[in-house]
Amino acid sequence: MSELPAAASETLERFQQATGWEQRARLLMQQGDRLEPLDDTERTDSNLVAGCDSKLWLIGETRGDHWHFRGTSEARLLRGLLAVLLVRVNGSRADELQRLDVADWFGQLGLARQLSPSRANGMNAVLLRMRELASAG
Repeated sequence: MSELPAAASETLERFQQATGWEQRARLLMQQGDRLEPLDDTERTDSNLVAGCDSKLWLIGETRGDHWHFRGTSEARLLRGLLAVLLVRVNGSRADELQRLDVADWFGQLGLARQLSPSRANGMNAVLLRMRELASAG
């Protein structure tokens, strides 16, 4: 995945222009507020991602040979982290998902230092679930 999707490039630019953690945190919250909503029938145990401290639901579907994911979380910061991950992965092929480095993406956004170990583990769990869905699909 050498070339970023357009939405990921725009997100990266906004985060790189932020001058500190407070601006990045505000951007994260805004990103999370823009997530495509899940209805109650999608908030099932089978769509829960194991490994997250807060509940996080993830749904994946193929569009041609590209993957599109939707999700949400009870935790606002986690919703924001999920949103910036989704702009990076949506539109990827299964093989591209296998090569994606989550830590590198969050590092580019300037968020790596603010990710607690449990949040970093949660984002890795989300990517693992995406890879599982793509392998099965």
